[in-house]
Amino acid sequence: MLVFWKERLTFLAVPKTGTSAFEEALAPRADMVVRDPPELKHAPVYRYNRFFRPMFDKMGAEDMETAAVMREPISWLGSWYRYRQRPFMAGKPNSTEGISFDDFVEAYCRGNRPGFANVGSQAKFLEPRPNGTRVTHMFRYEDQPALIAFLEERLEVSLSLDRVNVSPSAALDLSPRVEAKLRRKCAGEFELYESIAPRT
Repeated sequence: MLVFWKERLTFLAVPKTGTSAFEEALAPRADMVVRDPPELKHAPVYRYNRFFRPMFDKMGAEDMETAAVMREPISWLGSWYRYRQRPFMAGKPNSTEGISFDDFVEAYCRGNRPGFANVGSQAKFLEPRPNGTRVTHMFRYEDQPALIAFLEERLEVSLSLDRVNVSPSAALDLSPRVEAKLRRKCAGEFELYESIAPRT
């Protein structure tokens, strides 16, 4: 999570949406960089609303806005799947070694997900709160030029991004049957993504 006080902007770090590259590029420019623990670095809207927003309000930043990125849901799951195939995770409960992408997505669709498929939900992360706290500026991960242009204009910077925290390559073949099941079981993920208008 990055906070830019003068510009009244908090950049929420949705996991597996490329925010590590933005953190690396913008950390020197930010007034607050939350790197640890992961529960705060990747604070979803409900945690931001509970812990950070009240503090900002008390310091006179009631007009603080938020920005966040959402990745196309299948691509997002693919990134998690590949991330958990890293060699050092071999033999651990969360490893996807020896598991097909079909089986990973099938497991994600279960009510009680096994550890290797328990990766959360972008829709839940970005869900508005009853008091009106929500993401002010939402971008598609696939629309990087729009996100970069927004940050450059808002923060008056020129961004040069490096590839950071890149997952290993792996086959992401999803059968039509499993994809249909995912779209049915996790319809909210796809509906939210489709609601984000491309800006470029």
